Amino acid sequence: MKIEIWSDVVCPFCYIGKRKMEKALQKFPFKDKVEIEWKSFQLNPDQKTKPGVSTLEDLSKSKGWSMEQTRQITANVVEMAKSEGLTFDFDKAVVANTKNAHRLIHLANEFGVQDAMKERLLKAYFTDGLNVDDGETLLKLGKEVGVPEGEIKAMLESNQFEEAVDQDIYESRQIGVRGVPFFVLDRKFGISGAQPDDVFDQTLEKAWTEYTKNNPVLDIASGTDGESCDVDGNCW
Repeated sequence: MKIEIWSDVVCPFCYIGKRKMEKALQKFPFKDKVEIEWKSFQLNPDQKTKPGVSTLEDLSKSKGWSMEQTRQITANVVEMAKSEGLTFDFDKAVVANTKNAHRLIHLANEFGVQDAMKERLLKAYFTDGLNVDDGETLLKLGKEVGVPEGEIKAMLESNQFEEAVDQDIYESRQIGVRGVPFFVLDRKFGISGAQPDDVFDQTLEKAWTEYTKNNPVLDIASGTDGESCDVDGNCW
């Protein structure tokens, strides 16, 4: 059974949602029969990379909030991340366009390390304060998870996987994705946002039970949407 996940590497709820899905799979007795595929999604395709600007500073300016207000608003997300064993540091997080990061994730998939690449990029942005649009940084991160250096350089010097990234985003619109993370299980069931743990558990079980049946209808998990970043780039 395949689980496709649309997300961005600068979306806080995408990192939190990744952990929630991983917890559900850890308990799932047939986890070795589940394939995860990461799909590209850009919250802000036109975002300019700003190496000297932190996410907190940029958020404060774009929303018209004081830094004190910004810290208070983001504090809840920091605590939510902490409950999943994650460390978010928005003071260090560098404002960056994510197109190249998504291209690297596609490249990593060809070497069987897509999930490791996604994880490393999320940590690089939210915890390490690294610029995920910087070529040297992407080269270093890719090598860390096992992507050949020459392949990364060739990708960065070309437009390789740009169409693949755009296709993922187009596909997200076709199936009605309005926020990320968005999890699609066997193209029949969906989970929108970082929902409570039991939603992941129950939807995974339901999808497994039904995955051999031909049902093209995407059944979004009932209830209100979980925490997510919307298609206009709003996370707060």
